[in-house]
Amino acid sequence: MKVLHSVHPDDFKDYQTAKIRERFLIENQVQPDQINCIYTHYDRMIVGFANPVTAELDLPNYSNLRAGYFLERREIGIINVAGDGLVNVDGKIYELNKLDCLYIGNGAKNIKFSSQKSDNTAVFYMLSAPAHTTYPTTLLSNADAVKVTLGSPATANFRTINKYIHLEGIQSCQLVMGLTILHDGSVWNTMPPHVHDRRMEAYFYFDVPDGQKIFHYMGEGEETRHITMDNYDAVVSPPWSIHAGSGTASYSFIWGMAGENLDYTDMDPIAITNIR
Repeated sequence: MKVLHSVHPDDFKDYQTAKIRERFLIENQVQPDQINCIYTHYDRMIVGFANPVTAELDLPNYSNLRAGYFLERREIGIINVAGDGLVNVDGKIYELNKLDCLYIGNGAKNIKFSSQKSDNTAVFYMLSAPAHTTYPTTLLSNADAVKVTLGSPATANFRTINKYIHLEGIQSCQLVMGLTILHDGSVWNTMPPHVHDRRMEAYFYFDVPDGQKIFHYMGEGEETRHITMDNYDAVVSPPWSIHAGSGTASYSFIWGMAGENLDYTDMDPIAITNIR
């Protein structure tokens, strides 16, 4: 399991594009019949991907966790972003269609992933954070998720936010998770931008049309940087960094956080006029 170490904001100011990509970008991890996970030193969040094609995939127990099994001291949120899939949790099977979310609390020992159709396979995106309390495994369909519409076509940021794991939704120890869908013609996400010093965040971009790109913005609000990203790329955002993006076409993305609290609104906004 690859490890991403934390970065001081003063050091970040000297990074060129290649170094930013090396230290924050997670790319090329959705691979057929593989589970790939990246361990970050931002609130010990693990970012993972599973793409079962011809076989059922078992969530492994990585040696650097120093645990008896993956979720011995962790919780995990899973969102399917492609074809219909199944997640087997200690013998109980949960069906996840596209955009459905499954939360699994710590203590679950055997997690398996599979697709229902070989010609339209599932792609599972996972976020896992340390957990000291056990909450029940819970499936939430996209249809039942709390939805909030923000922005407007006039500012090209008309979007629908779908909340899954949060204070008023699926209960967790410290994980917060959901996804945002940009409406046709809109390309800006999380604009105006914000930071939240009490939590890290990770973004996963999907449904990016072929041939199109995401411009993801990072750094402190008054001294920003950017990298370009493709479909199924993820990026980690330190608490001191903004996390915003624009695309050359409409797209969707999954956001997830871990840290001191579960309050979705705990953020410090940055005025658009103050962005540098």
